[in-house]
Amino acid sequence: MTRRKLAILVGIVIAVGAMALIFWPTSEVDDHAGEDDHAQEEAATEIPEGVITLSEEQISEAGIQLASVRSGAAVELVFPATVAASPTASARIDARASGVVRSVGKTLGDYVARGETIARIESADAAALASQVSAARARVSELSAAYERERRLFEENVTARQDLEAARANLSVARSELQRAQAAVAAAGVSGDGRSLAVTSPLAGRITAAPIVLGAFVDAGEELYRVVDPNGLQIEVALPSAEASRIQPGDEAVLVVGDGREIGARVRSVTPSLDPESRSATAVLSLSRGVPGLQPGAFLQARIRPSGEIDRDRIAVPEDAIQVVEGRDVVFVRTKTGFQARDVELGTRSAGRVTILSGLQEGWQIAVANAFLLKAELGKEGATHGH
Repeated sequence: MTRRKLAILVGIVIAVGAMALIFWPTSEVDDHAGEDDHAQEEAATEIPEGVITLSEEQISEAGIQLASVRSGAAVELVFPATVAASPTASARIDARASGVVRSVGKTLGDYVARGETIARIESADAAALASQVSAARARVSELSAAYERERRLFEENVTARQDLEAARANLSVARSELQRAQAAVAAAGVSGDGRSLAVTSPLAGRITAAPIVLGAFVDAGEELYRVVDPNGLQIEVALPSAEASRIQPGDEAVLVVGDGREIGARVRSVTPSLDPESRSATAVLSLSRGVPGLQPGAFLQARIRPSGEIDRDRIAVPEDAIQVVEGRDVVFVRTKTGFQARDVELGTRSAGRVTILSGLQEGWQIAVANAFLLKAELGKEGATHGH
């Protein structure tokens, strides 16, 4: 056999061997093929996650109400805002007369009642008011005696009626002067010894400023305290000129405080003209309720909803439709066999509705009232959780 024939024969043997290795079935390949078929069968029979199977009758008995997803969410304009005390809920308490501060009953942060005495000032005005009362009282005593004398003489036909009438008139004037002096003393809170005047609060609230100093001399009109009623706060919002005309009294608003809390409010008034320096109008918002911890001067974020303005590119659903499942916000979408829990991304909340940024499509039917029952159903044994 020549070398050429030997080389050809060896080549044929190698080629045949290679083909046999390629096409020869192995147990390993068969095993994997079996596993793939089994996985496909399981996938075909697996129940989608988050599905709750309920009949129409069960849905009706549970009182679960449905609503269609519709585009159109209320427009919200966001502005910076400041907490302020309303004119009827704040008071500056000044010294009524010059004098020396002899007692201080309240200090910064204390609660005061309406009409409560919170300090006393020793003043010459107190002595003057007390002396006026004394003088007026003495005058009344004197004229009362004169009137009684004239009355007896008139009854004895000794004096004329006009003398009796004159005595009566003089007594009436003296009594009026006494009442005026007593009213002045009461209004000034003159002490029993006639030496000091009372400093009282005209409203109930908390003291937010107290520059008063014990023993210091103060002039009439000098500020001693500031008092604010925390239940009488209002919110002031600066509106740019371009947005001012869109805000009207009665528009709903939401206030976001520093800790993330949301507070309902409503536009009470809007200034009819712009501030010449800031070129902005001011909207005054009234709070729906008192807010503990809210202080005048604090900064907030105000979201105002202009009445009648709708954003057709966004979706809003009732708050009752939103449920939290395993830390995720979900909405239960109606299916042919029940409901499917769908993850959603939430936007702003206002007036009982929540803006949906993603996760829902217009036209879907969702559970609204009693949607929490579907959340409870997911928690039962055998229910599946998912998107």
